[in-house]
Amino acid sequence: MTAFLLRRILMGVATVFAVTTLTFVLLHAAPGEPYAAILEDARFDPAQRAAFRERHGLDDPVPLQYVKYLGRVARGDLGESFVSRRPVISVIAERLPRTLLLMGTALALGAALGVAVGAWQANREGSPGDRATGALTVALTSVPDFWIAIALLLTLGLELRWFPITGMTDAAMHDFMSPLGKVGDIAYHLVLPALSLVLIVGAVVARFQRSAVLEVLPEDYVRTARAKGVAPRQLLYRHALRNALLPTITLIGLSLPALVGGAVFVERIFAWPGIGDLAVASIGGRDYFVVLGVTLIGSVVVVVAGILTDLAYAAVDPRTGHG
Repeated sequence: MTAFLLRRILMGVATVFAVTTLTFVLLHAAPGEPYAAILEDARFDPAQRAAFRERHGLDDPVPLQYVKYLGRVARGDLGESFVSRRPVISVIAERLPRTLLLMGTALALGAALGVAVGAWQANREGSPGDRATGALTVALTSVPDFWIAIALLLTLGLELRWFPITGMTDAAMHDFMSPLGKVGDIAYHLVLPALSLVLIVGAVVARFQRSAVLEVLPEDYVRTARAKGVAPRQLLYRHALRNALLPTITLIGLSLPALVGGAVFVERIFAWPGIGDLAVASIGGRDYFVVLGVTLIGSVVVVVAGILTDLAYAAVDPRTGHG
């Protein structure tokens, strides 16, 4: 297990390094330059622009800029946001828990929903309910995540007015609520953004889980349990579903990068103040170090989640050799 963990950590470090390097190169390859809004502002004379470039190291060759940036990262310094004039690490630390709350809720509820629906479908293979649910999951996986978010916003938010459509809290009343009321307020605002991602994750997992359960149902140990008179519900959930979960765990781990990408659009649509919303705003404002910092932290989160997925797989199936 130690050697396996060490290999995964080294691969994770290499992945984070590659993602950060690519982002750095793309930022410099894009038209203009970091802080373009300031450097192209007519109110700044050439001397002020030169001083600005020198202060932020923008007059250095690109490879040297990258080496300096890596040196800062090694010291735990991700630079300073030009927009907020705050350390990037503080800006991200303020936003990251909100994104983790959104993604964690979506992943947990989506996976649970998908496993339950997939097992239910497999137990009723070929029935009208199975076909109808299959058509629904195909439809959900065929549309972009931002389309589902907009549809929920228009129907459940604007038309029926069941849930708030923007923000994380009630701006007027949140500070005056009890601690339990504040938790409820956040949960109430979380419903639509999380539901947008839950439907996507749940549909993908359900389609995969249905196939996985159907593959294990003809296995000898399942038929033996059935011959011994094990009840159908117990046969499905105790004998078949547990072994069918192995590929689903891998699927959930592989879906994390897509979930991060989906969270960016969903946060923007519902004005959820997470790092996805921060990333979009920073790209538009050419907030150079914030874009790099968000990319770096995002890749670290995905890598850590991937390692945890591998550990979960090894715990469920010791035959993988990681245990």
